[in-house]
Amino acid sequence: MYKEPQGCKVGRPLSFSAEAKAVILLEQPRASPGQRGGFIMRLSRRAFLVLAAGTAASGATRAYASENGVRAAGPSAKGVLVDLTQCVGCRKCEAACQTANQLPFPTRSFEDMKVLDTPRRPNADTFTVLNKIAIEGDETPVYVKNQCAHCVDPACVSACLVGAMRKQPDGPVTYDASRCLGCRYCMVACPFQIPAYEYADPLTPRVRKCNFCADKQAKGEVPACVKACPKEALLFGPREELLKVAHARLAGVSGAFRERPKYVPYVYGEHEVGGTSWLYISDTPFESLGFLALPKSAPPRLTESIQHGIFRYMLAPTALFGGLALVRHLFKPEHEIIAEATESSPSSSEQKINHDRTARG
Repeated sequence: MYKEPQGCKVGRPLSFSAEAKAVILLEQPRASPGQRGGFIMRLSRRAFLVLAAGTAASGATRAYASENGVRAAGPSAKGVLVDLTQCVGCRKCEAACQTANQLPFPTRSFEDMKVLDTPRRPNADTFTVLNKIAIEGDETPVYVKNQCAHCVDPACVSACLVGAMRKQPDGPVTYDASRCLGCRYCMVACPFQIPAYEYADPLTPRVRKCNFCADKQAKGEVPACVKACPKEALLFGPREELLKVAHARLAGVSGAFRERPKYVPYVYGEHEVGGTSWLYISDTPFESLGFLALPKSAPPRLTESIQHGIFRYMLAPTALFGGLALVRHLFKPEHEIIAEATESSPSSSEQKINHDRTARG
């Protein structure tokens, strides 16, 4: 008989670097009239651009990858298994989230169940919402909790130019407002359309979303919503173990769970967009519940190297103005170079005066 790992109870965790190449031609021409010697570096425009972009991208991107190179869920990555057959729509997870994240409480009480009659989405002031889905032919509705899925290979992190969005090794996708440029590329990139922007704040707007209670996890605690669930509809623990639990329940293994055993034979989030930290099982087809039909592979990161290489650590303005100055110097017309060299050298009259003064001295 199947037995779930100890520690499955609500409020307790389960125990359980492409380098660019360029050709630089160094020439040492004959000294021009008035030129003091030395060499002029001749660099083709194409070679310069390739070298500059390649150096920036290869160096900076490797640094980024070393800090954020979580492309597959490791054994320490945490997750949450949401069993939709057990959720009763009490909204205690919503209230706990508002409190834990110091978000403003809504005007309508969390005990007002009529709120569930209108579909809602997470926003800048609400990181998780519960929606009631009416199923045709079934008097019992299904309640679906919606929040950031904390993807294993998150598109928002890939799209972020400055590393404000980061994927932590233990699962959370976190946001650092001090790094954010406000470009909102993360909002465009997210396949679940979760990140929200503080449009109402004209001075210091931020991107807002669930952070998987990363601060609590760092202290060995469980996310606030998981702890608040009275029906154990939310199970927190290592993602690998949660998948085992999920598949055991789907298979109807004796003792895997107690009620409504006819699950849809699918774990939503196991493979979607490379996998997510939040996993769902249900006895109702996911398409009937409004779950998005997403590809199994993570969104492409074709522009990630260039973006992170150029923009990280304010490299963009430095590279831009430095590059323009270098281009201006390298491709300066030769008559200007000769003119400057001539101006910097003593004229023949000055040389004669200096010679006469030396002779008299």
